[in-house]
Amino acid sequence: MNVALTLTGLFGFFWGGFVTPLSIRLAEAFGILDLPDRRKIHARPMPRGAGLTLWSGCLLWSLYFVSHLNAASVRLCATGATLVFFCGYMDDIKSLSPFVRLAVHMAAAALMVFPLGLPPIHAAICFVWVTGMTSAYNLIDGVNGLCISVFISSALALGLLSDPYFGAVGAGLALGVFCWNFPRASTFLGDGGSTLLGFLFASRFVASASGVLTRARPHELIFLLFLLGGVPVLDTLFAFSRRVARGKSPFYPDKGHLHHIIMERIGSSFAAVACLLTLHVALLVCGCAVYARLK
Repeated sequence: MNVALTLTGLFGFFWGGFVTPLSIRLAEAFGILDLPDRRKIHARPMPRGAGLTLWSGCLLWSLYFVSHLNAASVRLCATGATLVFFCGYMDDIKSLSPFVRLAVHMAAAALMVFPLGLPPIHAAICFVWVTGMTSAYNLIDGVNGLCISVFISSALALGLLSDPYFGAVGAGLALGVFCWNFPRASTFLGDGGSTLLGFLFASRFVASASGVLTRARPHELIFLLFLLGGVPVLDTLFAFSRRVARGKSPFYPDKGHLHHIIMERIGSSFAAVACLLTLHVALLVCGCAVYARLK
């Protein structure tokens, strides 16, 4: 099993590392670029190609492991991930309505959660969490390396808790892409990549840990998912609360996320990533402890 996990992780790492340059060229050729504006911190157009690398790697993993793991779960995850990725990739090409993106995220979450047979209240909580996590990872993708490093730590936690094979391939893929995104970025995840990471982590956790989640009481489940959601959940709650308090739509984009605030006060994007990653890991450790007690 250790050999299989190692090979799975190495496949993900080399796929992420070697396919990303091809995705960069494709994004540049078709003009799929993130242009600078007053809300963003980069000064030149950047290709949004890394999501294609992540999606194709996860699809290959799904095609191989569909006969080794829970076939229905793997198929549903691959289908939902494809919906989320292409919605985000289309948004990278031409901006879509936030309500269209939300509808697609909800459809992907429903496709993944409701066939698991969870009790109704548990299914509703997990559905909201998977939908929210899909968007939450996109919200923290505002500084080089943050979204990917958060996902890597989450994938490793997922591997320890309930899904070792996806934890290995997910962390490997993200680490391969990370080399092209931090500290100086050659590519961005784009909405296709960041939303895909959020969906993959949340959906694979719910699918692989459904037995434990079913035994948890609703308030225990909410607390567990809050902890495992980590920094993306904290930043989303903070951003939505701030916007609503100012009389704006919760979907209104601004430059007041946690990483922006830290960068303004410390003056370093590296420090922002280090601080938020440390906080995220601390929340994951607490979440793992709660999960162990529920198990």
